[in-house]
Amino acid sequence: MSASTPTAPPAQVLRPDRKRHRLGYNVLALVTAALMAFPVYWLIVSSLRPNHEIRSYDQTLWPSSLTFDNFARAVKQDNFATAIQSSLIVSVTAVVGGMIIATLAALAIGRFRFFGRKALMMVMILVQMLPPTAMLIPIYLQLNALGGIDEYWGLIVVYLVSTLPFATIMIRGFVINIPVELEESAMVDGCTRMGAFRRVIFPLLAPGLAAASIFALVNAWNEYLFAYILINDNSKYTLNVWLMTFTTERGTDYGALMAASTLISIPVVIFFMIIQGKMATGLTSGAVKG
Repeated sequence: MSASTPTAPPAQVLRPDRKRHRLGYNVLALVTAALMAFPVYWLIVSSLRPNHEIRSYDQTLWPSSLTFDNFARAVKQDNFATAIQSSLIVSVTAVVGGMIIATLAALAIGRFRFFGRKALMMVMILVQMLPPTAMLIPIYLQLNALGGIDEYWGLIVVYLVSTLPFATIMIRGFVINIPVELEESAMVDGCTRMGAFRRVIFPLLAPGLAAASIFALVNAWNEYLFAYILINDNSKYTLNVWLMTFTTERGTDYGALMAASTLISIPVVIFFMIIQGKMATGLTSGAVKG
């Protein structure tokens, strides 16, 4: 009796109902993507329209004529260079400082057992639920008493503190997923605790740091309310507050406003494109356990 040769299993064929469901999900995804992308598309297209066409009631999806005069007027607007400088100083300092403090806090919470550790985690989660407007008056009074109004450091502290809870919780997810044995092995081989962190732990935290840093950058770069309340000096306006200069008693220069908004979004888009791979890993890997 000869042994029968195993036959390959037949290829799975999707049933008609599953095909319809998949087609429906694809259509829903395309519609959702189009709805999310349309405001960005309209912003860019409006920045290329002449002002008379922007104010017209007969709007079209594509401008009848393209112009770059809106970008020229935006760049020539007063305090454009100082607004870029202010946003860079505040955002970069807040992101770098926030990542350093959040990493140290995440290491302490993830590696050590101390009294009040769980309570601290709960407080950080609860702080994330508070709306920024609820803390506006207390923050203003405290900074005013410390002399932080109209100062970069006052705004930096606000942005840094507002991103710390989320960044700490995210980076902690990576810390607890790194085996302690790796750190102990490095210390057995002669590394100090700081050396083990720099050589072993820090490279493994890169995806979490990338995800947390893009969150902190978007929060600091796009924030308007605190920048408007805490900074009154025109020469220290951030870019989002500087956009108000396009609205005067004679009306709003919508073309230049749209062009300036497009220019403002470019740095965040570039930063996101650079670290998007690590960010995608960071948003998923750090939430495996813990």
